Amino acid sequence: MIRRVCLELRTLVDRETERQAGLPTGAVAAELPEGPKAEEAKPEERLEDIKAELMSLVGLEAVKRDFVSLANLLRIRQRRTQAGLVNDPISLHLVFTGNPGTGKTTVARLLARAYRALGVLQKGHLVEVDRSGLVGAYVGHTALKTRDVVKQALDGVLFIDEAYALAGEGNDFGPEAINTLLKLMEDYRERLIVIVAGYTRPMEAFLASNPGLKSRFNKFIHFDDYASDRLLEIMRNMLARAKFTLSADAEERARQVVGRLRRSADEHFGNGREIRNLVEHIQQQQANRSTTSHESSS
Repeated sequence: MIRRVCLELRTLVDRETERQAGLPTGAVAAELPEGPKAEEAKPEERLEDIKAELMSLVGLEAVKRDFVSLANLLRIRQRRTQAGLVNDPISLHLVFTGNPGTGKTTVARLLARAYRALGVLQKGHLVEVDRSGLVGAYVGHTALKTRDVVKQALDGVLFIDEAYALAGEGNDFGPEAINTLLKLMEDYRERLIVIVAGYTRPMEAFLASNPGLKSRFNKFIHFDDYASDRLLEIMRNMLARAKFTLSADAEERARQVVGRLRRSADEHFGNGREIRNLVEHIQQQQANRSTTSHESSS
């Protein structure tokens, strides 16, 4: 049912886009939206500009408050340092909890840039890994892989997605990665900030698996699932970036599809990722239709 409605929605989007552009039916080529890329922060960025970029994101109200609160704390510490006052050591490592597609990686990238703007980190780049990027296949390999990843992340942020997968048992090498990481975090405490992310309950078990984790990760930011209206807004933004426009009929169909996706969501619901998949499906079908139309007219 949802697939059929998606196809109808794709046709409505096509027609409205073609009508506004003054093009014949089937003339608009699909353009896939680009995914986020891990890049180093631009030189001379201002914290205000980074905060403005965060505030422009759809939803994430609680996350935005936590971001601003943390930025305020760091700014005051920066001023105290400039005034010759002493700051007590604090841990800036973070735990991001929440379901997939709720903006965790995007916010981590913004935080890395904010840390640089505040002088906490020299580069402010983001290195993103998961278990496969840290855990090796034999004894000793895991420590080498983990050290290599940390070396890449120095003076920036190391973002470990689905970090709970490191809490293995028996002969698993995940715990070796954790112990190596904890030592390197201490060795490079002035040059490295680590953010671990994943589902809420598995992350709680992960932090409880090693006493060193609890002592280093004491700041939590939770990412709530998006409501239907927020998901629809994300869809509009993705389509707009791809130069598609929703007609009134397409807007209503989109609302129906997104509502059904949200109502049928389970604990593994992909939020923004589900919407991206839907948009890319629409674009793929449009590309197929455009190609068929062009070949038929040739």
